[in-house]
Formats: sequence, C-alpha cells, structure tokens
Amino acid sequence: MRVYLFLLLLTLSGACNQRTVARVDPQTQVDLSGRWNDSDSRMVADRMVADLLGSERFKEYATSKGRKPAIIVGQVRNRTSEHIDANAYIKKFELAIFNSGIAELIESGDFRDKLRVERANQQDFASPETMKRWGEETGADLMLFGEMTSETDVYQKDRVVNYVTTLFLTDMETNKRVWYGQHEIKKKIRN
Repeated sequence: MRVYLFLLLLTLSGACNQRTVARVDPQTQVDLSGRWNDSDSRMVADRMVADLLGSERFKEYATSKGRKPAIIVGQVRNRTSEHIDANAYIKKFELAIFNSGIAELIESGDFRDKLRVERANQQDFASPETMKRWGEETGADLMLFGEMTSETDVYQKDRVVNYVTTLFLTDMETNKRVWYGQHEIKKKIRN
C-alpha cells in the first residue's frame, strides 16, 4: 500500500511540473528575473543610437566631413555585477548604426583580422582580376566606446537596480569627443 501511494504521489507531482515552451515574438518584452536582458539591450541601443544620430554635434561633424562618417565600435565594458554578453550588446549598436544609413560601419576586431587573412590568401591563390588589393580599407573617422554600470538597493523583499549605459564617440585623429550619451534603466523587483 505504501509503495502504491508513493508511486501515485510521484506520478501526480511529475504531472504538475511539466515544462511548457512557447514561441514569442522577439520584440515582446519578457522579464523573468529582473536582470539585464535582450529587451534592455535593444531598448538602450536603439535609444542611444537615435540620440547619437540626432545630436547637433554629430551632424556638424558629418557635415564638416562632406560624407557619411565611418564609425567603428570599440569596447563597451560591463562594470555591473551581472554577466552581460557584451558581444550581443555591441551587435545591437552596430545594427542600429548600420540600419540608420547616416554613418558607415567599419568592421572591428576579429572580423577585420579574418578579412586581412583572406586578403593575404588571395594574393597567392586568386586570379589577378578578382584579387583584392592591400591598402584599400576604409579608415574609421570615429570610435564608439563606453561602459555599463549598475547600482543596487535592497530592502527586505524589494530590490531596485539602476543600470547606466554611458557611451562616447571620439574622433580618431584628434581624440576629441564628438558625442557623449547616457541612458538609464531602473528596475524594481519584488521577491
């Protein structure tokens, strides 16, 4: 009898804890833990790139160049207490800049190195008509840098986390800042 009762309870508890999975639109905001998530990354990237591209200083800089300025995205440091995938976050900035059509986006880091390796291989293995030449890369005019920080306040079952993303766009030749932006997201979590 005890074995039967145990098996019945085990079966019922298993039936109650069935996992379900549902597809949701990637634009849907889902916040399960209160931590930084994809919605936050997208919101901050879109907002800050819109601020950058609408900036009078950036517009003056672009006008002085007489062409679309070329931007390379540098490092955005995560100084929060959470693990935030910096590469995914940076890609959202790159996508927003690229889709804006107001600036050219220059490859950075590993991708640029891979392109250079391929170009070197072409010198030996590609036909002269299709081989890509050295010294024809577009140099970046501006580099986007930044950091993310967070401040947490906790009391009993409540927690408030304030995420601050600070970005700055710097002229590669003069080291002058062309744009300086900051965006905050504050979350209140109750456990």
